[in-house]
Amino acid sequence: MAHTVPTVPLSGRPRDPSAAMRHWYERELGWATMPGEPLRLVTGLRFDVLEVPAEAGFAALRHLGPGSPVALHGGRMRLLVAAGSADELPGLLDWLEWGALALDLTATGAGGHMEAPRPPGWNPAGRPSGRSGSPGAWPLPLCRTGSQGAAVWLRPPEPRCEIELLLPTLSALGGGGGAPDLVRLVDTMATQCHRVRLRRACAQALAFS
Repeated sequence: MAHTVPTVPLSGRPRDPSAAMRHWYERELGWATMPGEPLRLVTGLRFDVLEVPAEAGFAALRHLGPGSPVALHGGRMRLLVAAGSADELPGLLDWLEWGALALDLTATGAGGHMEAPRPPGWNPAGRPSGRSGSPGAWPLPLCRTGSQGAAVWLRPPEPRCEIELLLPTLSALGGGGGAPDLVRLVDTMATQCHRVRLRRACAQALAFS
């Protein structure tokens, strides 16, 4: 069965583009948003966010389930994980023996927010583009280092879906549930972040030699 990219519904959608985006997140997904512009999603309620360089994040995608949302913004990748994961991250990195290293891996949880990516099929005029089909049919071009311009969904959330059952969680370690394992995800991202850091340091040293 072919996967169809969800789009912002035409019926009942506000005409103002910003209001329409807020409507999609709040009504279709049931996600809380922050007041003001640009539109921001509240973290720590239904999900937390792990952020890494995009080139490090791509290597970790294999540890995610098909319904686990992932966003791109510039050269950064944001992976949605179970609420409470941000508080677990420091201890988890220590347990995985990554705690002593400076990694470009951050987490945002309770009390935080993330910029809302454009909904799938959304164009700058605030109207659905009508695109559907493969997961590669996004409104902005993507590359291996991230999105161009505004934040976009690499793996979009499904409307009216129990997202909590799909997100990586610490409780999945050794369990038989369907949620992805947060430990494997974090370990892979930490490894890739370290490799990116070493590669950039090496390139900088060669540039000054």
